[in-house]
Amino acid sequence: MNVKDFKRELRRLQEQHLAVRPSPGSYGCSECIACASCMFCQRCGDCFKCTYCHDCEGCTNCSHSARCRGCHGCAYCLESESCTSSVYLVRCTSCAECTYCFGCVGLVRQEFCVLNVPYPREQYFEITKLLTAELRIGRTP
Repeated sequence: MNVKDFKRELRRLQEQHLAVRPSPGSYGCSECIACASCMFCQRCGDCFKCTYCHDCEGCTNCSHSARCRGCHGCAYCLESESCTSSVYLVRCTSCAECTYCFGCVGLVRQEFCVLNVPYPREQYFEITKLLTAELRIGRTP
């Protein structure tokens, strides 16, 4: 084997891998592409150690989340992006260590916020119930 043969074979293997995009170490997943060590996910791509997620991209250590992008360590999040260590986020971006936030951007260690404004717990759930229905969140178009 010479350098030319090595490079050719390496390129062939890489192209073959990209064509298949397997999900090594994953269990019970369907229609996932290039995920690793995920369980019971559907239609995700490039995720790592996620569980019960669907339609997520580039997420790690997330669970029970849907249509999220680039989130890490999040649970029960929906349509959120680049969030970390948070739970129950809806349409949030770049939030960290937040709980029950809706349409928030860039918050850290906040809870019960809508559009970055904090609300009492009961009022938060009243507002988000109306918004969820009006925005048709959680429904397929």
